Amino acid sequence: MEHGGQSDAAIAAILRDARSVALVGASADPSRPSHGVMAWWLRRGVRVVPVNPGLAGGTILGQPVVGRLTDVPGPIDLVDVFRRSDAAGAVTDEALALDPLPRVIWMQLGVRDDAAAARAEAAGLAVVMDRCPVIEAGRLGPAAAMAR
Repeated sequence: MEHGGQSDAAIAAILRDARSVALVGASADPSRPSHGVMAWWLRRGVRVVPVNPGLAGGTILGQPVVGRLTDVPGPIDLVDVFRRSDAAGAVTDEALALDPLPRVIWMQLGVRDDAAAARAEAAGLAVVMDRCPVIEAGRLGPAAAMAR
């Protein structure tokens, strides 16, 4: 079974409706893709909590960094995963332990874990794999614009 295969309409709705994001694998290095995607989410008015155990206690783009998903204050809508595929399962399992659950697990370009996606989907979460929200928003245009 294909997991994480969202339609364009579903991806547009995910992007449009996200109000809070935990960005796992956030980097303070402006040349890293995670840094650029975090800046993009922030420009859209989304609350972003960077998650990186090596940078916990510091800030990235003015946002306090936490070490784990379970350290994120308050509920989150979307977990944006900037980790290798072999780490995506553990990130997904950590997200599935949150209360309340996030609505979406988003695995970045090159990141796929069908078993983790199946676990998340079984818990009622939407899953997007091997895609970048910035690229998808550009491709989908106004359909993915903020609904504020």
